[in-house]
Amino acid sequence: MEKSAEMNTANKVAVFAPASIGNVSVGFDILGQAVKPIDGTLLGDIVSIEQSKVNELVVVGRFADKLPSNKEENIVWQCLLLFNEALSKQNIAIGPVKLILDKKMPVGSGLGSSACSVVAALHALSAYYQQRENNAVFSDKVLLKMMGQMEAKISGSLHYDNVAPCFLGGLQLMVTDADIISKTLPSFNDCYYVMAYPGINVSTKAARDVLPQQYSRADLIAYGQNLATFVDACHTGDKAQAFAVLTDVVAEPYRKSLLPKYQQAYDYLSSQGALAVGISGSGPTLFCICQAQHQAEQFSAWLKENYLQMLDGASGINEGFVHVCRVDEQGSTVL
Repeated sequence: MEKSAEMNTANKVAVFAPASIGNVSVGFDILGQAVKPIDGTLLGDIVSIEQSKVNELVVVGRFADKLPSNKEENIVWQCLLLFNEALSKQNIAIGPVKLILDKKMPVGSGLGSSACSVVAALHALSAYYQQRENNAVFSDKVLLKMMGQMEAKISGSLHYDNVAPCFLGGLQLMVTDADIISKTLPSFNDCYYVMAYPGINVSTKAARDVLPQQYSRADLIAYGQNLATFVDACHTGDKAQAFAVLTDVVAEPYRKSLLPKYQQAYDYLSSQGALAVGISGSGPTLFCICQAQHQAEQFSAWLKENYLQMLDGASGINEGFVHVCRVDEQGSTVL
């Protein structure tokens, strides 16, 4: 389905891009799922665009101070340059714009923070020009490839497990066909996903550096079996089978040492009946899957007391948070 380009006012557009669970434990770099808090909180980034006399970027929001002060280093600014380059190749007139990034997502959280900025920026630019040209300037597939290109620039390797669900919504499986890129899997939308960000940052590069260069044959077999079984269970709607194999043999055994209190939380939540517990993306965010909302709320309260860790300097403000979420089937949206 093509993304809507409707806007709230003429010559102005705002797009929200949601958080996502990268890897979903069994699909290292090839599975991702968009999530949204059930209380209506916008867990993600917003990029607004309006006509201007010169290109400019303004950064606001809770986590604005965590980004580079130099606009050339900001990923949203780099998205503008990439988009303008693509417009030029299509002989489409380029107009100066003002971009406003409302950075609601913590950097290095494992929730697809950079993907949120990239998706919101490129989707907003597409919608802005679609209104101006009275026609779509790029297809969703072309936009998704741009988003992957920007993500690769940040992390050093091309992977769509955050940008695809962030843009398209739902549970996405990355495929080997470069023209298709991603396929939507049936997801368990009746479940609750508790997302707990402890308030510490783990860079994607650091999280990748702790992984081994080679894996044993047994690990490869286990990885293949778990992923294949999970995908099969998604298509058959077998929830018990799906969550029984939601085990990460590729990254979690090595990354959990980077996450204080993760093992304690994993042991507790598993013993209390969670359907599955894992590391979202490269961490430090933990995700926990529950069948019932009351159980999700109980786990949320426990995680607030036992998994949130870092205070923001002398201010005493804890930058961590916990949200009870459902699957976000829509992905990035024009506000």
